[in-house]
Amino acid sequence: MTTATDTAPAVRKPRRRIGKEPSVLFDAPGPRARVRNNILTGVAVVVLLAIAYAVIARLDDRGQFEGKLWSPFTKVSTWTDFILPGLRNTLKASAVAAVLALLFGVVFGLGRMSDHAWVRVPCAVVIEFFRAIPLLLLIFFIFSGPATIADGLGREAPQVTAFQAVVIGLMLYNGSVLAEIFRAGIQSLPKGQSEAAYAIGLRKNGVMRLILVPQATTAMMPAIVSQLIVLNKDTALGYIIAYTELLNEGFKIIPANYGNLLPAAIVITVIYIAMNLALGYLASWLERRSRRSKKSAGTTMGAGGPAPAPGMTITGQTTGDTGGI
Repeated sequence: MTTATDTAPAVRKPRRRIGKEPSVLFDAPGPRARVRNNILTGVAVVVLLAIAYAVIARLDDRGQFEGKLWSPFTKVSTWTDFILPGLRNTLKASAVAAVLALLFGVVFGLGRMSDHAWVRVPCAVVIEFFRAIPLLLLIFFIFSGPATIADGLGREAPQVTAFQAVVIGLMLYNGSVLAEIFRAGIQSLPKGQSEAAYAIGLRKNGVMRLILVPQATTAMMPAIVSQLIVLNKDTALGYIIAYTELLNEGFKIIPANYGNLLPAAIVITVIYIAMNLALGYLASWLERRSRRSKKSAGTTMGAGGPAPAPGMTITGQTTGDTGGI
C-alpha cells in the first residue's frame, strides 16, 4: 500500500550563477570578452571625460563660470520674482492639462472600442487627427487661429489666453495618445476575461467597469506616467505664445536682465529634471501600492495538487475505482 507520506528524496538543485547565463538577445560573454568589454568601457569613459573637460575649459575661457553670472541665483528676489512664479504656472498648466487629457483619453479610447460605428469612427478620426498635428502648431493655432478667422469673417474675435491655448493644446494631443494607451491596455487582456464576464450575464458596460479597466490600469500605469512626464515637459512650448511658464521666465527674462544665458539654462534644466524625477517616483510608488492592494484570487478546485491514484491512502482513507461518479 502506498501512502501520501512516501515521497522521493529531495534533489538538490544546482545554484544559479548570476551573469553567466545566456540572454534572449545575445550569449553571455566569456572571460576574454568581458576583459575586452571592460577595456572598451574604460576607454569610452576617458574619452567622454576628456570631451567634458574640453567643453568646460572652453566655457571657462569665455567667462561663463564667473561668479557674477551665477550670483543672481543666490538672491531671493530672483526666485520669488521669476523662477517660482514660472514654476507655479508650469505646474498649474501641467496639472489642469493632465486631468483633462486623462478624461479625453478615457472617453475617446472607450469610444473607439464601441460596437457602434457611429461612435467608433468619429472617435478614431479625432484621435488620429490630433495625434498627427505637431503640438507646437496646435498650440499656436488655438492661440491665434480664432482671432484670424473671426477677423476674416468681419466678426468680433474671441479672446483666447495663453494659458487656455497651452492647456487645450496639451489636452488634445496628449489625450489622443492616452486614448491609444487605454485601448491597447484593455485589448492586451486575455479574451477569456471578457468572455467569462459575458457568460455570467454582465453587459459591456459592466464588463469594462468591473472586469477589464481595473485589471488594465496596473499594466497601463508605466505608459500613462511616461506620457504625463512628456506633457509636463511640453508646457515649455508655451514659450512660443509668451506664456509665462518656467522656461519663459528662466531662459528669457532672467538672461535679459543679467546676461547669464548659460547659467540660467543649467539651473532651469536641473529644475525640470527634478520635477520629472519626482513625478516618476510618485508613479512608481502608486504602481507598487496598487499591486500590493490587489486581493489574491480564490483557490480553484484541484489546485492543491494532482488527483490521488486508485489505492493511495490519504489521511487514513483509501480511494478505489468506483466506476462512476
